[in-house]
Amino acid sequence: MPDVPYTHGHHDSVLRSHRWRTAANSAAYLLPHLEPGQSLLDVGCGPGTITIDLAERLAPGRVVGVDSSDAVVVEARAAADLARAAAGRPGLLDHLTFEVGDLFALGFEDGTFDVVHAHQVLQHVGDPVAALVEMGRVCRPGGIVAARDADYPAMTFFPPDPELERARLAYQAATVANGADCAAGRKLLQWAHRAGFATVTPGASVWCFATPEERAWWGGLWAERFTRSDLARQLLAQGIASDGDLASFAAAWHRWAADEDGWFAVLHGEVLCTVAG
Repeated sequence: MPDVPYTHGHHDSVLRSHRWRTAANSAAYLLPHLEPGQSLLDVGCGPGTITIDLAERLAPGRVVGVDSSDAVVVEARAAADLARAAAGRPGLLDHLTFEVGDLFALGFEDGTFDVVHAHQVLQHVGDPVAALVEMGRVCRPGGIVAARDADYPAMTFFPPDPELERARLAYQAATVANGADCAAGRKLLQWAHRAGFATVTPGASVWCFATPEERAWWGGLWAERFTRSDLARQLLAQGIASDGDLASFAAAWHRWAADEDGWFAVLHGEVLCTVAG
């Protein structure tokens, strides 16, 4: 997992954004459907911040985070250890584990979990329908498969900047070259239907970055992605952008971050899928 090159890679500029994610800011659509004692599988869990939040809510239910990256799983386990130490409630996260695994061949029996969750995962795979089918396989009848993904073409920002727009188009071109789909947010409903789920509830939500602190963080990490991360290397190797282009993209992100009127919104599609009995 993923079955195609991972456009973002695991540079710290990527992981910084992943570490910022919580159940509240990234899985709010799922939270009303969770109850203590339920079991949950979090696929593509990254450094585990969402997984840990979900595990605290579901205790004593079993929670497993799965990711394809050994290094990221090591980080997630360390984060879980820190959360256990800080919990002030012995045993709160004893039911939480992290494993290296393959989204398309999950190492669990059919119907193992009450909930199977994926955040910002399906946009990075070549066959998202097959991924949803596999997620549904390990979810019990009547259980929930939940997915949330960004929609890059629908992202919007102010003030206008031609270089920021060029940067976005370059990113989109890289995902196409990799066989992924950065417009995943708008397609989740279609993919869920094609995966054969009995009932699908669609929705949407946004992240918004507009305060000085938010702009500095968001603009800084994207400037770094375009100059130091796997994304930068892919854009060069694919002939999508030159070193000069990447420097210009980074400068545009810093320019946006410094503007007191700067505003950026990330649209996400969401689906809650009920597994047939």
